[in-house]
Amino acid sequence: MKTIINTEKAPAPVGPYNQSVRFGDMLFISGQVAIDPATGALPNGLTVEEETEQVMQNLKAILDEAGLSFEDAIKASVFVADMNNYSRINEVYSKYFNEDTAPARELVEVANLPKFVQVEISLIAGFTN
Repeated sequence: MKTIINTEKAPAPVGPYNQSVRFGDMLFISGQVAIDPATGALPNGLTVEEETEQVMQNLKAILDEAGLSFEDAIKASVFVADMNNYSRINEVYSKYFNEDTAPARELVEVANLPKFVQVEISLIAGFTN
């Protein structure tokens, strides 16, 4: 059985999807971009580091709502508009994970992202109870 988990502390979905879906012991979190959940807007002129920080905070809000943390993340998918920003994104991303228990991950460059942002990240996490 699947359970929908959404929170007002992360951006509302802008299409026919939910912030996250729990299925059994797995939580699938939709890709997050740097939308400010308080305003529903994408702030102008953010650096890639600022975008990544907001993305990670949006993911954290969804994990919190589900009763999980970044330690429960199993898989991350990172999509970037410019591979030259790899190290800048990784610098912010790495603050959220313990290197010894970090999730599996891919980071790929794509032609475009929603709202023409610089980074989008989705997660799969697991419940241990």
